[in-house]
Amino acid sequence: MRITRRDFLKKSAVTGFEGLLVCSPLGGMVWAERPPDIVVARDPAPETAVSRAIEAFGGVRRFIARGDRVIIKPNMAWDRKPEQAATTNPGVVASVVRLCVDAGARSVSVMDNPCDDPRRVYVQSGIAKAAREAGAKTPFMDSRKFTKVRLKGEVLDEWEIYRDILEADKVINIPIAKHHSLAGLTLSMKNWMGAIGGMRSQLHWKLDESLVDLAGFFKPCLTILDCVRILTANGPQGGRLDYVKALNTVVVGTDQVAVDAMGVRLFENLAQRPGSVKRALRTIQKAASRGIGHMDLDRLKIVRLDQA
Repeated sequence: MRITRRDFLKKSAVTGFEGLLVCSPLGGMVWAERPPDIVVARDPAPETAVSRAIEAFGGVRRFIARGDRVIIKPNMAWDRKPEQAATTNPGVVASVVRLCVDAGARSVSVMDNPCDDPRRVYVQSGIAKAAREAGAKTPFMDSRKFTKVRLKGEVLDEWEIYRDILEADKVINIPIAKHHSLAGLTLSMKNWMGAIGGMRSQLHWKLDESLVDLAGFFKPCLTILDCVRILTANGPQGGRLDYVKALNTVVVGTDQVAVDAMGVRLFENLAQRPGSVKRALRTIQKAASRGIGHMDLDRLKIVRLDQA
């Protein structure tokens, strides 16, 4: 659509800069839609929700280039089955693996540093099998590959980070949204605890600051919050199915703080533990105040995709 400068100013005033002027190959200026900040996709099939959400950003090739070494970091912390909503939905992980493989990634690896025995967690969660069938490797994290790195955080000056994640070309964070007894909620920033080694329990002493330090260090090219089934109480391990709520939703974005803010919004009327949402907001507010991301959803472009 050809547009004059006057039309541009009028449209910007009305839309809040929902697009921008770019040069047309044929000369003159054209109006280009501003890409979304967040996509919220809802569909009973997790694979469909993920693929539609990423397509709304312009497709997976916007994030993954041919020859990239990709690390996918789901939540595989606990010895729980998918229906218990303590670990990331295997269908969501498998869908992202396929997209990366189709984009020409040299390798795709799915990994986590579980709290429970990884030999059981990888199997019980269903993630390892789904990821391998989609074309990924699913190695256990090797304790010899954790290396101390300067984080230069507020409370974490240095910490042990898994070397494969440091050396990857692209990292995709795929947490599950669930209640957490200490953090209020587990969302994308909390999921980075599975990318580190050392005495992780020490982070609980100053949990908000520690999570923000980790979020300021890790730079995922994409964050996909699994809200297919959320755990509304008894987190982080879950166990009782009556605490599980099916939302059939994924939240996708490049700003992990904004993704977490949207996750909180989805939880607002569902959390069964008083104060869990307010507790989670403390971490998000600290991250936003440090400039790691944006939490004011009213200022962001949010695209919502319901079942096709």
